[in-house]
Amino acid sequence: MKTLLAILTVLVVALAASAQSGPPEDAKAHVGAAVRLLQDRRYSDAAAEFERALAIQPNDDAVRIQYATCLFVQERDDEARRQFEIERRRLGDKPGLTYYLGRLDLRANDFNAAIDKLAPLESNAAFSKVSLYLGLAYMAAAQPARALECLERAARNNPRDPEVHYRLARLYTVAGRANDADREYKLYRDCVEDQRVAEKDSRECADALQTQSLAQARIACQRLADPPDSRHLILLGQLYSDHGAFAEAVVPFQEAARLAPEAFDAWYGLGSSLFRLKRYQEALRPLRKATDLNPQFLDTLTLLASTLHALGDDAAALPVLERAHSLNPGDAKMTAVLEQLRIKLRQKQ
Repeated sequence: MKTLLAILTVLVVALAASAQSGPPEDAKAHVGAAVRLLQDRRYSDAAAEFERALAIQPNDDAVRIQYATCLFVQERDDEARRQFEIERRRLGDKPGLTYYLGRLDLRANDFNAAIDKLAPLESNAAFSKVSLYLGLAYMAAAQPARALECLERAARNNPRDPEVHYRLARLYTVAGRANDADREYKLYRDCVEDQRVAEKDSRECADALQTQSLAQARIACQRLADPPDSRHLILLGQLYSDHGAFAEAVVPFQEAARLAPEAFDAWYGLGSSLFRLKRYQEALRPLRKATDLNPQFLDTLTLLASTLHALGDDAAALPVLERAHSLNPGDAKMTAVLEQLRIKLRQKQ
């Protein structure tokens, strides 16, 4: 799902940059509710909120794309296709729309159509898993040589993805390349085992943080950071921050952001931890980066506005808080804070 949301963000950011005016407040309220439901993985409820927003503002491209993505995640493929096709007719062949339509072609066993859509996207860094899906389409279309090229690229792009190694191993087996197949099956087993160990280590880390001193817990938790893997480091940072150990969370989040510079969770976790430590100037860059990566995540906007306020830059905090408020207009406390900030800035003029 994170890969899908990352691709969705590429589309939404581009649309927001060219938007002439925002949707009505009622539509914004439904969108804000939908975004919060998405964060809780309540996709069906989120889709219903997007539908309500579109009933008010049917020409909002960003909302329709989010709605279509919700449908895609739920495998409501015919409905998702209809929504993506509406946007393709309105916006043209945008890469993100083409990606989703290609994935839908693959699900529908229309392999040649999937190849036509996905092949041009392989050079686009925003679509890190497209080589895998293109390889699957070539395999199903009885083009093993091209499938092999794509899956080998997929293995280079996502070396810790067990599905890539499993599919590649099967293809090597069919091609009679037993040694290569054995290597990929081993990599597949290693990836699966790595995931199992990470789950075990995360449970032990959480238990240690709850029952032991922080110094003792660090010993158990450090296993998640060795060897360094961005996913494990993000998990480690989240475990530390969930237990109030914000200083300990900073380093794993920093390392995760270095290893995976497009990982929203790494930047958000780093900014949030620095904010909790009152290291506001340091928190500014990661929170801005997280906002760029996921511009509709309410918590990031609120933290960014709070950080700017703590640094004395209320003029910069105001538009950020207004964006946050538009996602959750029913929050009385946020409404009051927003009005206080507006009054304060007017008095300074």
